[in-house]
Amino acid sequence: MTETNFAQSLKYVLLDEGGNDDDPQDHGGRTSRGITQREWDAWRAAHLELNLPSDVWNAPQDQIEAIYHEQYWLPHCPGLPTGVDYMVFDLNVNGGQGRGTKELQIALGIPADGKWGSQTEAAEEAITDPKEVILRYTAAKRAWYQGLGQPRFLRGWLNRTNNVNARALAMVGGQA
Repeated sequence: MTETNFAQSLKYVLLDEGGNDDDPQDHGGRTSRGITQREWDAWRAAHLELNLPSDVWNAPQDQIEAIYHEQYWLPHCPGLPTGVDYMVFDLNVNGGQGRGTKELQIALGIPADGKWGSQTEAAEEAITDPKEVILRYTAAKRAWYQGLGQPRFLRGWLNRTNNVNARALAMVGGQA
């Protein structure tokens, strides 16, 4: 349960997110390495002193990594067991922080509202079997993707889910 798994988790997320994309059927719109143009615009506005390029496709890698760390890893992933932290981080990126938290709540068997409160904190601190949480999280994540009604993207999402599951389990076994 440390910050040390961020680098490995980020490596995997960037691998899954790929490079630049501007698919008109993707609700994210213009995207680079998983960061949307809207996210990039907000980041630039908050960091005017850096004089960053306007197009997300030209965003410096260190800034992409900073966005991932500040907006998707923090504040909860560092407190999660290794492997579980990566799974929540990945879904924070792909579905939003509320969704990452909601699927964790489902996996922990507590009321799932997508908000990180005292009940989620207590359940997270009580995790004794990260592998079991990873398996339940994966099942909840699959069900969520299948319920979205977007068949064009479903196969890719399920493949990503399978890859994330395998990597998270390997992390728990110390093989990441």
